[in-house]
Amino acid sequence: MGPLVILVARRIALGLLLLLAVSVLIFIGTQILPGDVAQSILGQSATPTALANLRRDLGLDDPAWLRYFRWLFGVLTGDLGQSLANGQDIATEIGHRLGNTLFLAFWAAVVAVPLAILLGLVAVRFRNRWPDKLISGVTLASISLPEFFIGYVLIFLFGVKLQLFPSVATVHDGMSLLEKLNAIALPVAVLTLVVLAHMMRMTRAAILNVMQSAYIETAELKGLSAFKVIFRHAFPNAISPIVNVVMINLAYLVVGVVVVEVIFVYPGMGQYLVDHVAKRDVPVVQATGLIFAAVYIVLNLVADVVAIVSNPRLRHPK
Repeated sequence: MGPLVILVARRIALGLLLLLAVSVLIFIGTQILPGDVAQSILGQSATPTALANLRRDLGLDDPAWLRYFRWLFGVLTGDLGQSLANGQDIATEIGHRLGNTLFLAFWAAVVAVPLAILLGLVAVRFRNRWPDKLISGVTLASISLPEFFIGYVLIFLFGVKLQLFPSVATVHDGMSLLEKLNAIALPVAVLTLVVLAHMMRMTRAAILNVMQSAYIETAELKGLSAFKVIFRHAFPNAISPIVNVVMINLAYLVVGVVVVEVIFVYPGMGQYLVDHVAKRDVPVVQATGLIFAAVYIVLNLVADVVAIVSNPRLRHPK
């Protein structure tokens, strides 16, 4: 077995251990929430007998460690349990919601990633000149504003005043692709503005770091244009840190959409989580929290593996 395979296998094992630790934290966090699940289901007028019977039916009388392993075994077998609010199967509901969230994150990534890399290359090409300063100023201003503020500004301008896009991002299976894209235009714009600055700045910094290398000077002495030197020589050697920051921001696009989905009433995982947190629906909170954690860990793991494969120095740290 080669050293690369061993290194990748070690990263995957660490990722699985981290996910297991996160599952423990999620379970503990939901168990120490204030309030009584049975009381929230039956209401304030419930009798002590009814509350005791419901706690027994839900398994709340069992020890915490037994409930954790029962929940973990269900997750491993694909059984996420049932919602306490409506009795629906959580896996079925999450499957549709997760598809909507991934659809939103995918189109945000399609816009944000190429745009961030292109702006980073342009900023390097015109370093310390007005295009570089303009790009840096606009992107830093966008990342300095909170998501909900950007969302409400876009709703006011493009949804209310100009009426170009809908203010409520409602999607369903009966819509065509163009109708769905029109519905999610404003949420995609918000997510793009949020992640664009980080990816652009990292692309710019990574390429500038490579530009100090001797082979870049050699390429310049050969008479190659500045853009060819950046694109053909500097950018490929700076791909490792760029991939890392892109994957981290892709993870954010999936995990950090809660605020954006709530603003635009988008039927995704974030809206689903917020709705059931208000109802103290513990199984739903546990399932969505674990899925968000799994997505974040997997994408960071992919970034780590890609960095190892693309950079020989990481494969031979000694």
